[in-house]
Parts: sequence; structure tokens; C-alpha cells
Amino acid sequence: MLTKKQHELICFINDRLADSGVSPSFEEMKDALDLKSKSGVHRLISALEERGFLRRLPNRARALEVLKMPERAEPKRAAPPPRRAAPEPANDIIEIPLHGRIAAGVPIEAFEGSTMLPVPAALLGAGEHFALEVSGDSMVEAGILDGDYALIRRQDVARDGEIVVALIEDHEATLKYFRREGAMIRLDPANRAYDPQRYPPSHVRVQGKLSGLLRRYD
Repeated sequence: MLTKKQHELICFINDRLADSGVSPSFEEMKDALDLKSKSGVHRLISALEERGFLRRLPNRARALEVLKMPERAEPKRAAPPPRRAAPEPANDIIEIPLHGRIAAGVPIEAFEGSTMLPVPAALLGAGEHFALEVSGDSMVEAGILDGDYALIRRQDVARDGEIVVALIEDHEATLKYFRREGAMIRLDPANRAYDPQRYPPSHVRVQGKLSGLLRRYD
């Protein structure tokens, strides 16, 4: 039989995994159970491991797997079925395709091959994602710098004011603000040194919407 706090913790972890597929952090568990320190969370997790309710997955930060639930304790909702590009049930790092470099200045050729980029799942929402390395400085006033990795949710529609990957004439791509201007599509930079680009709608295809950024500090 579990203690009240052990019961609360296993239910909290199970509900979070069912909602997002990502384990809660120790700070979140501490706050949810109204504990004074994270050491109390560690003790509860160790006790649940010893009793066969939880398992820590090796080499993965915050990776917990619920092996079973206590009797008369049903999860708040059933875990969703597996989805393409969704994180593993207890893993908060996933890999998405890295399709090369994308212009944040003038358009360049898009999708120059594909490798995989590990990304914290917390930076991604629902849907299928890919990454592009930013080249250029035309989006610096939006906080997007040369060398950043733009995390893109794949979609083919956009609303005015969203930052999108736009494929121009089916062979060049750029990262810009998307706007409609009369019968034209206007792609706006976030750098006053650059001018907006205007194209007929038939020349522009939205490939995805910016959902996050990764930046390296050397």
C-alpha cells in the first residue's frame, strides 16, 4: 500500500505523461505535492521504484516510466496513441530532421539534405516538425540570429504576422513574416536594412510556421 504522497506523485506523473508524453521536472513535482525540497521528491521516486511502480530510463534527463498504477487509482485520461514525431512516453528529448540552411536575408536554395537534430520536447507542440539552420541577419529584430536553428511546424497555411518558411518558385526558401497585401504576398524582414519581398500567391508556398529556436554558444 502506498503512502498518500507516493499515491499523489504516481498519479501526477501518470497524468503528465498522458497529457504530453514528457515527464514532469523535479521542481514541478515538488510544487505539485507541496514539498519543501526536491530531496523529498527523490525519496518518493526511489520508494516507488522499489515497489515496482516507476522506472527511470537510463541516459535520459527527467525520463520516468510508469510501470503500473495502484489499485483503485485510474489515470485521469488514457494515454494517446503513438503519433509520428511524438516523443517517447518518458523522454523529453526527440530528434527532428535538419534540412540544411535557410535564408534570413535573401532567398537561398532550400532543404540541402537531411540529418537529425536532438531537440527538447518542451520547445515543440503538436504536429510534425523539422529544423533549418538560419543564414543571414534579416530577422535579427525578431531575435533570430545567423547560425540559430529554426524549429518549424510543418503546415501549408499561415495567418498575417506569423513567421514562416516560404518556398519561392519551388526552389528557394526564406524565413520571414507572412502578410497579404492586396493580390500579392509580402514577406517582411525584421531588419530595417532589408526591404520587403512581394510575390504573386502562385509563386509562394508556405512550408511551415516557426515554433521555436535553438542557439549554440561557443
